[in-house]
Amino acid sequence: MKRRDFNLSSLTASVSALSLPAWAQAPAAKPVAGPPIKLSEGKDYNRLEHPQANEVGAGKIEVIEFFWYSCPHCNAFEPTLAQWIKNAAKDVMVRRIPVAFNDSFAPQQRLFFTLEALNLLDTLHAKVFQAVHVDKQPLNTDASIQAWAEKQGVDKTKFAETYKSFGMASKLRRAVQLQNDFKVEGVPALGIAGRFYTDGSMAGSMERALQVTEALLAQVRQGK
Repeated sequence: MKRRDFNLSSLTASVSALSLPAWAQAPAAKPVAGPPIKLSEGKDYNRLEHPQANEVGAGKIEVIEFFWYSCPHCNAFEPTLAQWIKNAAKDVMVRRIPVAFNDSFAPQQRLFFTLEALNLLDTLHAKVFQAVHVDKQPLNTDASIQAWAEKQGVDKTKFAETYKSFGMASKLRRAVQLQNDFKVEGVPALGIAGRFYTDGSMAGSMERALQVTEALLAQVRQGK
């Protein structure tokens, strides 16, 4: 979904695909193995003017997925990305960053970072997408999110304390700074090695965006 398509005064989990770019309407398919693709800078991907520091150890390459829980295309892409992560080379570290194109996104950002802090992403990240897109629970307010978390068996006190913690505000600011540094214009999108950006609009589909990512990772390994 493009940034211009986000209007949270009327947008809910039941977003109509009619208002969205054509590339974002089809469910993401599994990446197809094959020879490296030929890349065109400015078409398949953008190079950041100001490279960003990676938050991974030496010898590792960071890939960031920018997403939003209420985005239907992020929901469609999630199983493909999860499988790609499982098959990724050992030097690849994937980090998810929830975007905020306006202040109304903040509750779901807090939800993600709270689950991350409580080590619950492995069990509940996919369930958030299911709650929003299958069960039709918007999960766009603090109250609805905390009620949902409690139903998942999460300790109510621990969740509330983490969700409202002082450090949470800095995580939200950092997430917004990252999306701005990478010039994210829609989700899902991918940042590679702190130097490159691609998304389904540029690559033609999120499947091909992963192929672009693989090709860029190969360049990084070669020192390019």
